Formats: sequence, C-alpha cells, structure tokens
Amino acid sequence: MIGLPEGVTACLFDLDGVLTGTAALHREAWKKTFDEFLRERDGDAFRPFTDADYARYVDGRPRLDGVRTFLSSRDVELPEGGPDDAVTEHTVHGLGNRKNHLVLRIIDERGPNPYEGSRRYLEAARDAGLAIAVVTSSANASAVLDAAGFTPFVQARIDGNVITRDGLRGKPAPDSFLAGAKALGVEPARAAVFEDALAGVEAGRAGNFGFVVGVNRADQAGALRERGADVVVDDLAELLGDKA
Repeated sequence: MIGLPEGVTACLFDLDGVLTGTAALHREAWKKTFDEFLRERDGDAFRPFTDADYARYVDGRPRLDGVRTFLSSRDVELPEGGPDDAVTEHTVHGLGNRKNHLVLRIIDERGPNPYEGSRRYLEAARDAGLAIAVVTSSANASAVLDAAGFTPFVQARIDGNVITRDGLRGKPAPDSFLAGAKALGVEPARAAVFEDALAGVEAGRAGNFGFVVGVNRADQAGALRERGADVVVDDLAELLGDKA
C-alpha cells in the first residue's frame, strides 16, 4: 500500500523538505543572506527575512527567481549581474551566489538529513514498480541525493541545472514537473507529485497531474490544501499506514 490512486504509475518527488531535511538548511542560508544585505542597506529601518517570507517568496523556486521575488516584495531593485559575480556584490546573481555558498557549507557541515519515512516510501514505490524522478529547483541535487543514499532509487532528475539549461519556468509553473514526467515516459495524469513548498503544490495542480501530495514540514497544512494538494501528510510514511 503506497497511498496513491489506481492508475498512477510514476512518482515525482521534490527533494529539499520532501526527501531530505535540507529545506531548513536552505531557509537558514536565505535568512543569513537577505538579513545581512537588508541590514546593510536599510540600517535602522531593517526588517528581517521571516519564515513567512521564505514560504511565500522563495521556497520551491529557482534560486534567482527567489532573489527577485523576495526583493520585489520589499520594493528593492538590483542589477541582474552575471553568474560569476562575487558573493559580496549587490546584484541578483551576487546574492544568489552568496546563498549557494552558505548552503553548501552548511550541508557539508551537517549532512543532508534524509527522512527515514521518505526512505521507506521510496523503497515501497520502487518495489511496487513505480517510476521515480526527483524534480527540484536546487542546482545541488546530485550531491545531496548521493549523500543521502537516494540516488539508486532515481530514474530521472530534473534539477536547477536542467531548468537553466532548457529554459524551463520555475515553480509555481509546472514546467519542471512536466519535464520529469516526460523523462519517465508517462502522461501527467498518471504521475503523482510530492511537494512541501506552496509553489511546488501550485505547480503540481497547474500541470494537471494525477495526484498531488502536500508534505507538511512547515506547519502550513491548510495552505497546502488551498494551493491544490489532494492529501496532506506530515511524513511520507503516513501513506504507508505508518505514523513513524
């Protein structure tokens, strides 16, 4: 029993926050990046980057989209810059590079923290003969999957590098999930999306996928349902009938 409707033959998993606990590490890196920038820019008028900001403007989106969307919410405009910008430069790319530098250091220090319930679910999905893809905005997905021991489960990976290479729109657009389904050779109606980010759940619904599972890692079960999740769980093990 894997908790999916009959006819679903493929699973499309987000990575950070669904398979691994790295979403919290990303949130920490974003907060440090934006708080340092805003404190320097705004002085006494400084308002910190919050968990609500992360959920609304950054979570699930490609890195540069996250920078642009959050800065827009604060009426801040920066030049785009370029991919080689230093982490000290006040450009969209510079802030994105600073965040990536920080999160890689944090993951290296603490590890990817794979969820045991997600490991059991991956095993069950594989044993049931379902095709498995990881669909993530992270450009570091390959290293995280390897460190978590999840790479052997994954038949296709659509990550931040693929999104950039192929010019895909980031979540909440459905492009990356549609690419994941195509890579597995299945129609969207026969694939289930697993997402913890509000933007990711929106992407699953926008792509007309057969089933959308919201994973409630940030106490936002209601918002996940509002965005289009068919079911919301605190851990993928619940879909196996296991509350652990």
